[in-house]
Amino acid sequence: MSAPRFGPEVEPMHRRVDIDEWDDVYVVGDVHGCPDALDRLLDHLNVTDDDLVVFVGDLVRKGPDSKAVVDRVRAADNFLTVRGNNEEKLLRGDKTLPELSDDDLEWMASLPVAISWAGDGDTPGALVVHGGIDPRVPLTDHSVDDLQNNRSLVPGGSYGDRPYWWERYDGPDRVFFGHTVLARPVVREFAVGLDTGCVYGGELTAYDWHADTFHAISPDDTAEERAERKILDTPFTSPSDTDSPTITVESESD
Repeated sequence: MSAPRFGPEVEPMHRRVDIDEWDDVYVVGDVHGCPDALDRLLDHLNVTDDDLVVFVGDLVRKGPDSKAVVDRVRAADNFLTVRGNNEEKLLRGDKTLPELSDDDLEWMASLPVAISWAGDGDTPGALVVHGGIDPRVPLTDHSVDDLQNNRSLVPGGSYGDRPYWWERYDGPDRVFFGHTVLARPVVREFAVGLDTGCVYGGELTAYDWHADTFHAISPDDTAEERAERKILDTPFTSPSDTDSPTITVESESD
């Protein structure tokens, strides 16, 4: 199966990985500066140095300790992340976090905006981005802003403005994404949404690539309130998804 290819702006920021080098592979939703929830999730998964953990971006902002999350991810050779729109806001100077050093910001600037790996047999390959893709245009026409912020296909749309991109996307790669806060993961044949609102009182969710299961941790504290209209609570399933493997959600709250 061929690797996804972007245009000349984005392709240098696309990282291809070989998951055969790792025992287990996990994709983790938006952490948003919640290090305790992250550590508890990693402990729950029993992550070792032989496992790969890929984050969908937005490690920072809104939570109690963005610096601790950045340090945790930077220190681990088996942790990879794409650059989310909240990292981008810091790099543009639209937002600031005084606790982050210039070196931290340089690391953020070096992050890919897309991470992908090959599938196996009938299993599609994976493409990890923060926001999503637009199924109406080829990947070569996507910008960094597109990959970080895609949600609604309605011009100028956002929460409540359907259709969302994942409702129209039909492959070939299975896209893992965050950015859009969900009451439960989006689970479709070619799209998996993982931002289950950890920082808003939801859960921090991880997807186990090999087992095809979800694991979720409820945080001890929440940092921000969020209007219910900005937390999507629709299953987003379709008839074609009924043939997908069974998904089991496991929660850990202690």
